[in-house]
Amino acid sequence: MSAVSLSPLQRAWARFKRNRMGYWSLWIFVVMLLVSTGAELFSNDKPLVARIEGQLLFPILSNPSEKALGGDFATPTDWKDPYISELLEKPGNWAVTVFNPHSALSTDYFTKAAPPAPPSAKNWLGTDSKGRDMLARLLYGFRVSIWFALALTLVGTTIGIIMGSIMGYFGGRIDLTLQRVVEIWGAVPELYFLIIFAAIFEPSLALLLVLLSMWSWLGLSDYVRAEFLRNRSLEYVKAARALGLSNLQIIRRHVLPNSLTPVITFIPFRMSSAILALTSLDFLGLGVPASVPSLGELLLQGKANLDAWWIIFPTFVLLTLTMLLLTFIGDALRDAFDTRKS
Repeated sequence: MSAVSLSPLQRAWARFKRNRMGYWSLWIFVVMLLVSTGAELFSNDKPLVARIEGQLLFPILSNPSEKALGGDFATPTDWKDPYISELLEKPGNWAVTVFNPHSALSTDYFTKAAPPAPPSAKNWLGTDSKGRDMLARLLYGFRVSIWFALALTLVGTTIGIIMGSIMGYFGGRIDLTLQRVVEIWGAVPELYFLIIFAAIFEPSLALLLVLLSMWSWLGLSDYVRAEFLRNRSLEYVKAARALGLSNLQIIRRHVLPNSLTPVITFIPFRMSSAILALTSLDFLGLGVPASVPSLGELLLQGKANLDAWWIIFPTFVLLTLTMLLLTFIGDALRDAFDTRKS
């Protein structure tokens, strides 16, 4: 296929692939996203499937009580319990475990090592100050961070596009009025606002998403506004008006598709900012509840246990790697949508 017959998106993808660093960073990031999304399939304290006394069980989906397996308690089965371990050693009984037999919240009450324990054959990256497996905490914490960043980026980008398009397309008094609103709202101290709400309401991911979304659109709306101001005076927009198209139709069909370049190129950098924002809030104690795995909480543990290098060092490496990958992807996207590059 010749270069002339390629669509603009195909040409952009070809330019993106030529940036080897950004191209491979994208694939590494996608693999990390998929692995963390299916974290239960790689790190879990319950087997994928087990056969005990002729019963075929799927504990990862529905964990039976210990009493159902011949024990004394009606609580969910602890598969690290010595009684269960002896039960699995009997002929005909077996269990298929996952790659890392620990979850983010599970604690091995039968270990002899005092937390935080250094890396060992049982816990490859050691345990945190509460005896929880570090590899599992990192995997589940990365999932929380990355999906929160994706949600915050989506919401903030949507609001930024809507506000920027209204200001840029209509201009005049509407633009001046909304610009003053943006300036006033941007002057509101975001951190103080978060501290107040953290004191009033119980912290949650949903609350953080709503609060951070209230400010995350401010920077993007300026770029979208500038693109709309430039594109609304072009000939194809004037022709669309002459044909009788409504303002919404002109925005949706003509102006918006030609104004999305800064939006697309800034998405990886906005995700980086969202991850750092959640990590910082968790480090300050203003983020997610204690029951939710968090990279910021691991950094706080590392600060409190400076001799336990296995807590802060892997967390720092994971955050640094994620920021680098997103930066390389953003640079590749910027080059891909630069029409001056052949």
